[in-house]
Amino acid sequence: MTAPLPLAGVIGFPIAHSRSPRLHAHWLRRYGIDGHYVPLQVGAADLEACLRLLPRMGFAGANITIPHKERALDLADRATPLARRIGAANTLTFTAHGIEADNTDAHGFTWNILDHAPDWMPRCAAILGAGGASRAVIAALQARGAGEIRVTNRNPDRSAALAAEFGVIAAPWAERSELLEGCDTLVNATSLGMRGQPVLDIALDALPGDAIVNDLVYTPLMTPLLQTAAQRGNRVIDGLGMLLHQAAPGFERWFGLKPAVDDSLRQEVLGT
Repeated sequence: MTAPLPLAGVIGFPIAHSRSPRLHAHWLRRYGIDGHYVPLQVGAADLEACLRLLPRMGFAGANITIPHKERALDLADRATPLARRIGAANTLTFTAHGIEADNTDAHGFTWNILDHAPDWMPRCAAILGAGGASRAVIAALQARGAGEIRVTNRNPDRSAALAAEFGVIAAPWAERSELLEGCDTLVNATSLGMRGQPVLDIALDALPGDAIVNDLVYTPLMTPLLQTAAQRGNRVIDGLGMLLHQAAPGFERWFGLKPAVDDSLRQEVLGT
């Protein structure tokens, strides 16, 4: 009897835009693993049935993307403390004990920064945005020892709720430029600056010259925010590395090998 073909995938709606299949296919080829990673477009009404069926079809696990991250956590039989804290799951593993949920976005964020700034130990950080990505970023910053984290969002209720839950500081969106004073790390966790979206309107005058500026947007790689920050001498980090690093723990669990996150992977995902 032959061993089952290892299978994994990414679930979302829509899903055609996802770069995860290209990313995992690169690793499968690189390590000579006879397996597959497939995109699965699944609507909200079918998510639970899909997650119960996939293990019976031979799937070892799946990544979860928009809009299912919160629902996937609710459907899991077990979850890591970090996934519970962030309130969303992006990585599921199917085991004899059921569906095990994790969130690797904080891992991806942290290692993307460390790739470019190995000595990074944030003290004061500013985050633009209060969605799911911001929750992962706050968890990562707190794990790295950040003593002060400031959050602002176009919807003040969301930033206030986030601040109350995580013990950080909420500030009005109108004061986003002033918020940067004294910060050593700035993170854009909004969609502003993404291709097809409005540009992020913010002045960087108050931001220290040695601060790190990270934009979670990676289409384009060099967003207007990063271009402006680079011109004034700040160290800038695009968002693609977060995508690459967050994928590695799932690949290791499903296919049994810890993959390398390197320039060849980056170029493959970019299609260059």
